[in-house]
Amino acid sequence: MTLEVANTWYDTKAFGDDVTLIWETHIDRGVRCNMWHVCGRDRDLLVDSGFGVVPLRNNVALLAGKEILCVGSHSHFDHIGAHDEFEHRLMHKAEAHIMERPTRENTLADNYVDWPIFTASPYEGFDPARYNVRAAPPTRLIDEGDVIDLGDRVFRVLHFPGHSPGGVGLFEDATGLFFSGDQIYDGHLFSDTYEGAGDEYIESMEKLKELPVSTCHGGHFASFGRDRMIELADEYIAGQRKPGCPADH
Repeated sequence: MTLEVANTWYDTKAFGDDVTLIWETHIDRGVRCNMWHVCGRDRDLLVDSGFGVVPLRNNVALLAGKEILCVGSHSHFDHIGAHDEFEHRLMHKAEAHIMERPTRENTLADNYVDWPIFTASPYEGFDPARYNVRAAPPTRLIDEGDVIDLGDRVFRVLHFPGHSPGGVGLFEDATGLFFSGDQIYDGHLFSDTYEGAGDEYIESMEKLKELPVSTCHGGHFASFGRDRMIELADEYIAGQRKPGCPADH
């Protein structure tokens, strides 16, 4: 299959609270991840880094010039592809080994990366069958209760196993902002990946419902508030607790 090479690969949208959404324009909306940038006084935060098929830092102006703490919400291919471009890489300890030796299998790229998810080619000669995440060992391991300090803003690390063993969210107590990765988003949630665990996912959903969120910025699709987050969590829990019910796709 041959597609035209894209002129531009990334787009951005500014939200309030010095938060900017970054996304890959030519990847199917259901697969591409939301990359979230937060501007801080002393350093910036980037939650997830996309596919990495086109250099991220060189093509998104707001990522140039400042120290950036790049946090992986989890180690699936669509969230960690450009991590190797950043000096400071933060990941939960349960998935550090994947970042050290990523394969198409352990990042799930084998399941999803093929021509139908692209509307343009990232570069001449690109072959999705040869795509793989580049190794990017974490420079800091994070776990429940750790803090990420930007100088004037502090985010608390919360561990939500289920979608993956080391899935994390970042919560700002001062504002109620929550970056949830794929732990919850306004779309079909997956718990049947090779590493998913239904019981753990339900426990994580119950934990999410107690979080005093103002705005949830998820790993995919549109942002939403606490009422919608609780609704999504309840729907997922109800579906998973039905005898014999498969994972919600």
